[in-house]
Amino acid sequence: MRNQDHSASGEIAPKNTGRVKGHDFSRADALLKMNGALAPEGSSSTSTAHDHPAAHSGLSKIPKPVHARPSPLVLILLGPTGSGKTALSLELADRFAGEIVSCDSVAVYRGMDLGSAKPSPEERSRAPHHLIDVADPDEPMTAGAYSRAARAALADITARAHLPIVTGGTGLYLRALTEGLFAGPQRDEDLRKRLRASATKHGSSWLHRILTRLDPSTADRIHANDTPKLIRAVEVCLAGRRPMSAVFASQDEARDPLTGYRLLRIGLNPPRQALYEHLNRRCAEMFAAGLVEEARRLLACYGRVKALDSLGYRQALSVIDGEADLPAAVAAAQQGHRNYAKRQLTWFRREPDVHWIEAFGDDPATLATVKQIVEASQCGPTP
Repeated sequence: MRNQDHSASGEIAPKNTGRVKGHDFSRADALLKMNGALAPEGSSSTSTAHDHPAAHSGLSKIPKPVHARPSPLVLILLGPTGSGKTALSLELADRFAGEIVSCDSVAVYRGMDLGSAKPSPEERSRAPHHLIDVADPDEPMTAGAYSRAARAALADITARAHLPIVTGGTGLYLRALTEGLFAGPQRDEDLRKRLRASATKHGSSWLHRILTRLDPSTADRIHANDTPKLIRAVEVCLAGRRPMSAVFASQDEARDPLTGYRLLRIGLNPPRQALYEHLNRRCAEMFAAGLVEEARRLLACYGRVKALDSLGYRQALSVIDGEADLPAAVAAAQQGHRNYAKRQLTWFRREPDVHWIEAFGDDPATLATVKQIVEASQCGPTP
C-alpha cells in the first residue's frame, strides 16, 4: 500500500503532496479552505500590483542631484516614540541649514494631529518639513509610496545644498527608504479579505499557526498578534508556493537600495523608566487636549479607515463606542505606547552603523554631541 497522509480536512492525499523542503503547504491549504480563507481551485481573484519602489516608473524619473565628491550627507534621527527626535531635529536644522523629512506612518495623514504628536505649526515654521499632511486618512500610504516620495524629497533638498534630516520612528518606512523593498508576489485582495475574516473569527493566533506550517522561520519573527504582517506573510507563501523566507533570500539582489548619499544614523535611547514616564504624561495630555473629539471628527469624515486603528486613535474610538471610559482608554494608550517604544528599539537595533546616545533629544548634552558628529561627517566619510 502506498504511503498516505490524512489532511486537516479528512481527505486522503499522497504523503509528499504540497510539501516544499519541509514546509507543509497541503495541510495549510486544507485548513484555509475549511475556514473559507482560501478560494476553491479554479476560482479567480482580483490582484493589484505589488508595492515595490523599483516597480514604479516614477522612481526612475526622480532627478539625481549633481554634486561633487563627497556624496551629499543625509542625517537620520531614529529612536522610540517620545525620545525627543523632533526637538533635536529642529535644533540641527537651525544649525546646519537642514530640512526635515518626516518618517512617521501617522503624521502623513491630514487631521491626525494629536494622536501622531506631529510637529506643531510653530515648530514647522522653524524649518521646512516634508511628508507631513500629504494624504487623507482614507488614502493608504504604503512603505513603497513613502519611499518614492521621500527619495524625491532628498533629491530636492540636496539640490539646494541643504541637509536632509530624516526624522521619525516608523522602522518599515525607513527601511524602504534606505534599502528598498523586496519584489514579492502581487497582492491578492480577495485572499486578503478572506484571511482578515478568518482572523476576526478565529483570532490572529490561528493565522500564526498557519504561517508556522508554511514557513516556521518567518513565523518565529512575527508576533502572533500582528495580523497585518501575518496576512502578508501567508499571502506571499501561498502566492509563491514557497516559504516567504525563501522569497526574501532570492530577492536580495532585486532590492533598490538608496544610492548617491552618505547616511549618518543617530539613535536616541533615553533611560527606559524616564521614557515610560514621559510617554504616560504625553498620552494623558493627548486625551486632555481633545483626542477623543479629533477621532470623532475623523470618524464622521472618513469612517473606520485603517489609519484610525493606530495608537491613541484606537483607544479614543473605544470611548466613542462605549467600550471603555476615559481613564481606561488613557491607561490602554499609555500601555500601548510603552509597548510600541520597546518594539521600535528592537527594530532599530538592527540598523547598521548607528551612533547611539543614551539620552533624550532635548538634552543640551545630546545636541552638543550630535553637532560634533555631524560636523565631522560633512566633509568626508561618515565615522
